[in-house]
Amino acid sequence: MSEHPSQQLAAFAANLQFQDIPENVVRRAEDLFLDWIGSALAGKGARPVETIAAFAQQMGALGPCEVLISRTRSTPLFAALVNGASSHFAEQDDVHNGSVFHPAAVVFPAALAVAQSLGSSGKELLCAVTAGYEVGIRVGEFLGRSHYKIFHTTGTAGTIAAAAAAGSLLKLTPEQMLHAFGSAGTQAAGLWEFLRDAADSKQLHTAKAASDGLMAAYLAQGGFTGARRILEGAQGMAAGMSRDADPSKLTDRLGQRWALAETSFKFHASCRHTHPAADALLQVMGEHGLTAERIARVEAYVHQGAIDVLGPVVNPQTVHQAKFSMGTVLGLIAEFRIAGLTEFENYYNDPRIADFRSKVHMVLDEEVDAAYPERWIGKVAVTTTDGRILGGRVDEPKGDPGNTLSRRELHDKAVRLAAFSGAAAEDEMNAVADKVWSMARLPQVGSLL
Repeated sequence: MSEHPSQQLAAFAANLQFQDIPENVVRRAEDLFLDWIGSALAGKGARPVETIAAFAQQMGALGPCEVLISRTRSTPLFAALVNGASSHFAEQDDVHNGSVFHPAAVVFPAALAVAQSLGSSGKELLCAVTAGYEVGIRVGEFLGRSHYKIFHTTGTAGTIAAAAAAGSLLKLTPEQMLHAFGSAGTQAAGLWEFLRDAADSKQLHTAKAASDGLMAAYLAQGGFTGARRILEGAQGMAAGMSRDADPSKLTDRLGQRWALAETSFKFHASCRHTHPAADALLQVMGEHGLTAERIARVEAYVHQGAIDVLGPVVNPQTVHQAKFSMGTVLGLIAEFRIAGLTEFENYYNDPRIADFRSKVHMVLDEEVDAAYPERWIGKVAVTTTDGRILGGRVDEPKGDPGNTLSRRELHDKAVRLAAFSGAAAEDEMNAVADKVWSMARLPQVGSLL
């Protein structure tokens, strides 16, 4: 009898070996690792993250695993919980376009915790991370666009991804990995409603996805069983969470197509749905020498997913909520030519930005929507105060694989993120980068800081 899709995906994750992974994919995994560390450190001091960290300290115990924002040690479960929360706060962690999924924030916390607990090698860590990315991205693609309308895919698909990464390090058999998926999937959750209230739930989504996936893997190692068709079964994730699930996506060219290498880095410190329009506005302003004062109106032509996520945020009340406001992001771009952490922190509610926010209108565009989620096209029409209408278009936003960040840019970004929160000095981040980029040669992962 042939294997069903959940079974095939679990077998791939369990059987993947470091030598199976192409060198360019390994190098990309290292880049994604450094990018994640910067994002995780940037969460230091953020109230939602520190609240989860305080909970973990209250409930947890000393262990061998790093909690990056505090440089303390905890158990694998609680280290994954806190590192998962902190890495999704600054809105600078990576994203895979086709699955609309942020893999790093759930895969690396689980993988690093297990690797440090077991004394795993750098190769074992990189293999586990690759397994997590390949599984999580395919689960996100499988769940489809209808899923993302209500569910935060990083919290749902991310639980399976974390289980795959942890399970790889624990050397689970294919059967055990399938049970880990079952236990991870039955815990998978994350709803977008928090955006309407500027609530803290987004950090909880990644914290729980990383730690619940890790728990699922450890339970499977101990003989605990999970649903064998948790993804595509009659009462599985797709049945309850999707109207357009495509089981063929779960096994799409396993071992041939490396979805990890398709993952994008985030240049602006905001929701990825704002980035295409932000880059298109930058293009128009640069080509025509415009200042914010000379712009009367901006129409951002977007896909439906952008309207679903960004539309509820009309008058942002917090820095984090402002990162989901198209008007705020484009206002910062118009005023400062960048929408970074400092700009959000200091100016998201500045009268100039609030005024510009009222000039921005999202318009559903047939071409942009048809291309999404495989391609995130940016199109804007800028009306100037003297009556001109100027168009801008970006087919690959900054950070996409075809318009990627160099290692120097990734290094500088990580340094900025750590400095912003005061979590690590530049010389420390230089040492972290050196370690990450030689990870495949390390007999043990060891400490990052």
